Amino acid sequence: MSASPRSGPAPVRLAVIGAGMIGKTHLERIAAEPAAKLVAIADPAPAAAEMAARYGVPLFPDAAAMLAATGPDGAIVCTPTDYHLEPTLAALEAGAHVLVEKPIAATNARAAQIVAKARATGRHVLVGQHRRHYPVLQRAREIIEDGEIGEMIALHGHWTLLKHGRGYWDPDWRRRRGAGPVLTNLIHEFDTLRFLCGEITSVQAVLSNRVRGWEKEDAAAIVMTFASGAIGTFLISDGTPSPWAWELATGENPAFPPAWRNTHRFTGTAGALEFPRLAIWRHTGGMGWNFPLERREIDCPGADAFAQQCAHFCAVIRGEVPPIVSAEDGARTLAAVTAVFEAAETGHRVTL
Repeated sequence: MSASPRSGPAPVRLAVIGAGMIGKTHLERIAAEPAAKLVAIADPAPAAAEMAARYGVPLFPDAAAMLAATGPDGAIVCTPTDYHLEPTLAALEAGAHVLVEKPIAATNARAAQIVAKARATGRHVLVGQHRRHYPVLQRAREIIEDGEIGEMIALHGHWTLLKHGRGYWDPDWRRRRGAGPVLTNLIHEFDTLRFLCGEITSVQAVLSNRVRGWEKEDAAAIVMTFASGAIGTFLISDGTPSPWAWELATGENPAFPPAWRNTHRFTGTAGALEFPRLAIWRHTGGMGWNFPLERREIDCPGADAFAQQCAHFCAVIRGEVPPIVSAEDGARTLAAVTAVFEAAETGHRVTL
């Protein structure tokens, strides 16, 4: 009598807290991930009922009710930044692992609470810095670490995009500081720079809100130093039409027509690197401005980073791999970003 075939591990049971713009992205990836099963959505908004019906799962008005009723293995927290803390702590207390959207929390004190609770409960908290799942980040890091551009001297990054659309700015929370481009978008950029270049050790900054006049900033200019001794600058704004933003350079979001323009430049003693559409510049025939520069493009495979992140979350829950971006890692990126506000408010350089 032949033995019955062994079945694979049961799908990881996931719940989504917050079914807004980014929550919908996670719901789509869970539905497509064989290792995951969506069991519930928690969101008080009337529009969330449509999402629950679409995916055939129960809808709860809040995280506490959902956690008590369904007991998921993992919860993905997609609420606005100011509301990350409570559902994350509640999910950990209920025994679930957590993937919390970036930034980990609105303040460093709240981030510390999440780190402490994760340690106390023995559960993992992953932070939604999804870019870490792109092969281009790993390839760029290899180029830098292997010395292909020599010792890093300086870098510049650019994220300037016009956030607009019918009703986009109507919610009051989108006009407050927590929804500005520093906490919403620079958090990705600083995480990318930390991954590629090492720890940021000091920050100076100027912020402006003169265009819209809201609490949130319209633009920021930042100067950084790194533990390696490299220096860097970054320009960010959510109020200007331009082609220089990660989403437009990579085609990550199909809703944003791509421009395919590089947004970062890393300069070293032996060459320079354009990113994220990788290209290395080096002199030929000798070193110095009297010799021609040659540009060499580097092919790198693409990926659906959100799908990779979902699969990674399932693997972490099953105990197969450690988190790529842990709560501690997310807290360090947040500390660098909140230093931008402090530096702008005081007019002084802030040391991390």
